[in-house]
Amino acid sequence: MKIRAAVLEKIGAAAPYAQSLPLRVQEVELDPPGPGEVLVRIRAAGLCHSDLSVINGSRPRPTPMVLGHESAGEVVEVANDVRDLRPGDRVVLVFVPSCGGCVPCAEGRPALCEPGAVSNTAGTLLSGERRLHIGETRLNHHTGVSCFAEYAVVSRRSCVKLEADISFAEAALFGCAVLTGVGAVINTARVQAGSTVAVLGLGGVGLNALLAAVASGAREIVAIDLNEDKLALARELGATMTVNASDEGAATAIRTATHGGVDYAFEMAGSIKAMELAYLITRRGGTTITAGLPSPEHKFSFSPVSLVGEERTLRGSYIGSSVPVRDIARYVDLYQRGKLPVNRLMGEQIGLADINAGFDRLATGHSLRDVVVF
Repeated sequence: MKIRAAVLEKIGAAAPYAQSLPLRVQEVELDPPGPGEVLVRIRAAGLCHSDLSVINGSRPRPTPMVLGHESAGEVVEVANDVRDLRPGDRVVLVFVPSCGGCVPCAEGRPALCEPGAVSNTAGTLLSGERRLHIGETRLNHHTGVSCFAEYAVVSRRSCVKLEADISFAEAALFGCAVLTGVGAVINTARVQAGSTVAVLGLGGVGLNALLAAVASGAREIVAIDLNEDKLALARELGATMTVNASDEGAATAIRTATHGGVDYAFEMAGSIKAMELAYLITRRGGTTITAGLPSPEHKFSFSPVSLVGEERTLRGSYIGSSVPVRDIARYVDLYQRGKLPVNRLMGEQIGLADINAGFDRLATGHSLRDVVVF
């Protein structure tokens, strides 16, 4: 079938993207779903820094590629061997398909699925196939989703059925920003009531981590960013202290206010400077967690003496250490109960034709979670 999709032909275009147009909206061919696959009509897709990092080249991926990894839609067609989804079902798409049979999947850690990581790096679906093309030129899939398009063929393992009655624009956020930010607090760190927390980087993921810290009963929550508007929003959402990361005395002020540092520091900016600050403001015996994705060339250094002598923990968190089929339903329920007001984090709803300008806003650090709606 012929569909409209935003195609990234090469990485590293210069900003502003509204002028350089790294994403070209054009007509492409989408093949029918193969075994274990599903055709989904995309209804909403969020703009995320993980997409931006492919555009600007900090996380290289094979091109040409249809970008987009955070979305919700409705099932149109399923392969003959897919028994548990049917046309008309509403789904959230997850950007790591889990095979169910590798060691991480068997351990209950589907975010670390080994075949899923291989296919995502290669730009294919979990099956190893590519279903997108322009003439004879095959297009790569972004993390098995490629949702900046009217329709997508994805692995059944990339779909989580959505039972709750929420809008597609709201549901899309649960596929990445919510899973990653909330999951880092609840699953990776297991923040307990009465803990002290710092969140560095108030993008979509960081703000969701802040919401989760509030929901978990953290008694002190320090929000850190370079943008004063984001800091003001953080105070509205429950931060007890806000700090501009550009302040020279930021680390000292936070350590003083929290009597030696926080129990949990979450680095969500994808910045080495943010990572260094996060480690500095973690208390003795505390945990520093990063879900940011800086360029693979960037390195973070620290003294192992502090890791040992202060019994520190330094952890990564990918997709919030989530089990999507379990966690999406839980987080949606918390949202509907008013415990996770993720709707406060939504920015503009735009059309596919405006996607490059949307990434300009994202790159400035001023926008909330803009969503492409179809």
